[in-house]
Amino acid sequence: MNTTLEQRVKAFVQLSKLMESLSQQSNWPGFDCGLTEDEYQSANEVVTTQVSYNGWFTEENTRKAIGEWAVNLNESQLLNWINSYSIPDYQEQPQTVAIICAGNIPMVGFHDILCVLLSGHKALIKLSSDDARLIPLFVYLLMKWEPSFKNQIIWAEGKLENFHRIIATGSDNTSRYFHAYFDKYPNIIRHSRTSVAILDGSESEEELNGLAHDVFDYFGMGCRNVCKVFIPLGYDLNTIIKALLPFQEVIKHNKYANNYDYNKAVWLLNQVDLLENGFMLFKEDQGWVAPTGSLFYEYYSDIQEVQSRIAEHQLHLQCVVGKGFIPFGQAQCPKLSDYPDNVDVMKFLLS
Repeated sequence: MNTTLEQRVKAFVQLSKLMESLSQQSNWPGFDCGLTEDEYQSANEVVTTQVSYNGWFTEENTRKAIGEWAVNLNESQLLNWINSYSIPDYQEQPQTVAIICAGNIPMVGFHDILCVLLSGHKALIKLSSDDARLIPLFVYLLMKWEPSFKNQIIWAEGKLENFHRIIATGSDNTSRYFHAYFDKYPNIIRHSRTSVAILDGSESEEELNGLAHDVFDYFGMGCRNVCKVFIPLGYDLNTIIKALLPFQEVIKHNKYANNYDYNKAVWLLNQVDLLENGFMLFKEDQGWVAPTGSLFYEYYSDIQEVQSRIAEHQLHLQCVVGKGFIPFGQAQCPKLSDYPDNVDVMKFLLS
């Protein structure tokens, strides 16, 4: 049994309603969420216990990720996005699209699954062991509300086989293996990326607070998290250090603290000049990728030179935050059209 595009969209809109309640840690909102009270409590338990399976997936971060999805999957956002494509009600020859999910932040692989299901193709899903419970929860709920999705979803165990296309996300190292194995298929193979911010010294307190979120949301584990800032000559770095203070509790998180202590020890042994505030290391560095628990900074005298360097490095950057770029505080709030590595997944699936 096939679904129309309208039916597929309707299931995701229903999911949005449930996600909104789960993101707010609300009590059962009634049958409007699509679940009984017992079913809702079971779903909520999956959210609250994520940290037991992946220490980075705290309840706060998990609910934040779910909340971002609730916004993106509401009917107006969803329709606004898909209306820019010619998506058929039915695929005359549906293809099986293998999806290798990452697991650095909660549900980071869900966008690919959304694209494949809405396009009418079949999703062969290879989960990351770091995020193996949230995505199945929401996929099974989609199948509950729209049973024909069962014909579009296959869970991959072991070696990937019997597929036509593949979307794979990994580090620079794993991407080399992906290319070796999968280049004979139409593919999207993603590499490591990072994000930076450009400050000009005129930022408001609100914008600096937004920058703090760009740095610390999800412990800075996402490719959209800012791990380097470009600042004008003479800029007082204490301005940034002060703006990050609301996140000082992050050092109480064991995994984060271990990264912080390790990087601090290595750099001090190598007699590297550092600034620190007890929960973040600040290192003047021309590199682009700062390790977890640290922030690189680099002074500039010519903004045009910074923009030229960013243009040259664009294949390794996911986001640039700053005036004229992504607004401060919005790095980890991507829209449905903000594709990883800037490769249009829906266009790939419909081509």
